[in-house]
Amino acid sequence: MGGTCHDPMTWTVALVSAMALSACGGGGNTAQEASVPAVQPLSAQAALGEKIFNDVTLSGSGRQSCASCHDASQAHAPANSLAVQLGGVLMDQQGRRTAPSINYLSFNTPFFFAADGTPTGGFFWDGRAATMQHQAAAPFVNAFEMANADVAAVVARLAKASYAAEFKRVFGDDILSRPDDAMDRMTLALAQYQKEDGDFRPFSSKYDEFLRGKTALSEQELRGLALFNSPGKGNCQACHPSAKSADGSFPLFTDFSYDNLGVPRNPVIQRNADPAYFDLGLCERAELVSRTDLCGAFKVPSLRNVAKRQAFFHNGRFTTLKEALTFYVQRDTNPEKWYPRNADGSVRKFDDLPAAFKGNVNTTEVPYDRKPGDAPALTDAEIDDVVAFLRTLNDGYVAR
Repeated sequence: MGGTCHDPMTWTVALVSAMALSACGGGGNTAQEASVPAVQPLSAQAALGEKIFNDVTLSGSGRQSCASCHDASQAHAPANSLAVQLGGVLMDQQGRRTAPSINYLSFNTPFFFAADGTPTGGFFWDGRAATMQHQAAAPFVNAFEMANADVAAVVARLAKASYAAEFKRVFGDDILSRPDDAMDRMTLALAQYQKEDGDFRPFSSKYDEFLRGKTALSEQELRGLALFNSPGKGNCQACHPSAKSADGSFPLFTDFSYDNLGVPRNPVIQRNADPAYFDLGLCERAELVSRTDLCGAFKVPSLRNVAKRQAFFHNGRFTTLKEALTFYVQRDTNPEKWYPRNADGSVRKFDDLPAAFKGNVNTTEVPYDRKPGDAPALTDAEIDDVVAFLRTLNDGYVAR
């Protein structure tokens, strides 16, 4: 990103031209869109994965499937506003974190530290799963999700599924007699389904059409894009790149890095009734427990389809996009709006972190570099403009 694309003053309706589109990553053509999947039949493995993905009988409750928390109509995110989804044998157990959209995850990488030390990649909010296949396995044996006692219990349910014979045809007649191998093949099929089915990465938003030079953004949407990109305003592009890559691939609106935003504690999460409980994100992983500087850091999600979301951040603290954006820009200028007060009347800022880790919160980058009394980086009207732009990231756009 660079040049005039960051300057709000240059983003007017007059700039919706071939020159502006080219400068800011637009004007693409089919040859450049290698990231857009061609429509083709699913492989045998992926076709099995689709059946497994939608099969509620593979859960301990008999009422929950992968699709229960990753609804196709919601860009494979929850179709409700619960901060954390319910699961367990009786479907009465709260999960620990919000269920994210799993669209566009096929472009993710295993977890690693970049050359500058930035943690990057990995699956789940803390990156603990190295691949989509590893991520797919965890919910089946999680007591708060699909709640199977162990791998053998999962495979026993799989053996009773209507597609069990098909599973054996694809992976071998004796596969179900070897639970660990069967589980490996089952999760392989789930990963393959997510990689092959274009519904998981359609690149069909209004913004994609704008980048292709096939539609124009409204004046408000253009203002929102400019504010989104501006380093002195929203500065969203610092973690959510909005331009096409050098190879012509379309933006994913995440750099797959991690950040500590000091999101307020969410009282609707039952675990938070215990004042000693904290979700510390990255540093809870066994291999990172000594990296206390990473405590409180969580994965930067893609903003594609973000306007379809009904719960935001890892703990689902906010339920509207405008509220989430307002928190971003007023967290430090008006902390009393977001955090509780101590007995002496002072604001207990960053209340979802132990005191020892509050210094990990990002307070240097725009828009977090403010103090009480300062003007927020975005006005209320500008927040509305950014929201209008973010709505252009919803897949399934049809020109009117």
